[in-house]
Amino acid sequence: MTDTPNLNLALIDPAQAQKHITVNEVIARLDCLVAGSVNTSGQTTPPAIVDGEAHIIGAGASGAWTGHDQEIAFAINGGWSFYVAQTGWQVWSLESHQWLFFGGAVWVPQVVACSPGSAVTAQRVLEFDHVLSAAASSTSDEMIPDKAIVFGISARVIAPIDGAASWSLGVPGNPDRYGSGFGTSLNSSGEGVTGQPLAYYGGTPVVITAQGGSFTSGTLRIAVHYQSISAPRPV
Repeated sequence: MTDTPNLNLALIDPAQAQKHITVNEVIARLDCLVAGSVNTSGQTTPPAIVDGEAHIIGAGASGAWTGHDQEIAFAINGGWSFYVAQTGWQVWSLESHQWLFFGGAVWVPQVVACSPGSAVTAQRVLEFDHVLSAAASSTSDEMIPDKAIVFGISARVIAPIDGAASWSLGVPGNPDRYGSGFGTSLNSSGEGVTGQPLAYYGGTPVVITAQGGSFTSGTLRIAVHYQSISAPRPV
């Protein structure tokens, strides 16, 4: 019996007995791979088997996933089927809400360009919720990543802000780099772009500054829109 060259779908041999077994296996493989989505990525311990779920296996997997690092595990008929990714495959992560690209060694999120040696340019969004400190300004625990080339930062009020008439969005030393005068009511938003794409060296927090008072309560959902690069894979 031979397989197709790309998805390794089993072909039926002439006069093959129990053809339905081969056909059903092919249909199951297509059901996983053509759907183009996975439930999780990076797990190393197999979860409870739920038929139809797919997972990208992380490095150093254990249990039933041992020896299948970076493969796609598909739950079917109460067990696992494993599919080896080919360079260039992309799937949508239902867990992290982003595209994952297989560069030949590992899966990388939000790739916009990849070299033959798997050097990657990626377009990413770091999103986190920030509860405002009871003060004139509030600094995030989450950091803009080292060497991130930031195009802009946006935020939405997900719990009303009290104590200030408005607020500004920025970074240490430039508290309104990404705008000011934003509203405080639920679902108010602020969006600011960097005049020119700006690289941050070292982790950098986001600073929210009260205008016309000091914060007493409120929560923002903040999104850092940035590009990142990575070196070619080891030889």
